[in-house]
Amino acid sequence: MQIDSPVSGGVGGAEKGTLAVMVSGPRADYEALKPALGVIGKVFFIGEKPGSGQTMKLANNFLSATAMVATSEAVVMGVKSGLDPAVMIDVINAGSGMNTASRDKFPRSVLPRTFDFGFATGLMVKDVRLCVEEMKSLGLSMEVAEAVGRLWETVIRETGAESDFTSAIKPIEKAAGVVVGGAKGSHAAK
Repeated sequence: MQIDSPVSGGVGGAEKGTLAVMVSGPRADYEALKPALGVIGKVFFIGEKPGSGQTMKLANNFLSATAMVATSEAVVMGVKSGLDPAVMIDVINAGSGMNTASRDKFPRSVLPRTFDFGFATGLMVKDVRLCVEEMKSLGLSMEVAEAVGRLWETVIRETGAESDFTSAIKPIEKAAGVVVGGAKGSHAAK
């Protein structure tokens, strides 16, 4: 029995048993293993083709990586113009811009400046690189992916592979000359 079953949901999802488990392989093997995999999270049958689970994980992590840097750019823009980042996050989360970065990562790790969400920059960069390679191998147009990839290459160069991926905001702040958040969640110009 052999299946491909990458997961998504980070350390928190692993601790709570709420990971997304993306399984590819023979349907009968999936059915046999589904109860065991269900202990760690919600199990999804992606397909029988080997590697399909990995492709799904790359697509998911690309969107997570994009949300992190796009939200960072949006909040830095607001702070540069004088907006309060905590209010910005509240508005974004009540509106159509809400995403996993604004909902989870900014309140927990960026605004308080703890940068401790629990996923390494090096792992995110690896996933973005693999996703861009997969897109290239499929002959896809990937303007957004290439831009996101360039941003993450800057993040890893400036913050290091071991930094938490919520540190992605730091080079964006540095270029803008602002700092987002802090003890009181307010902004401060550098």
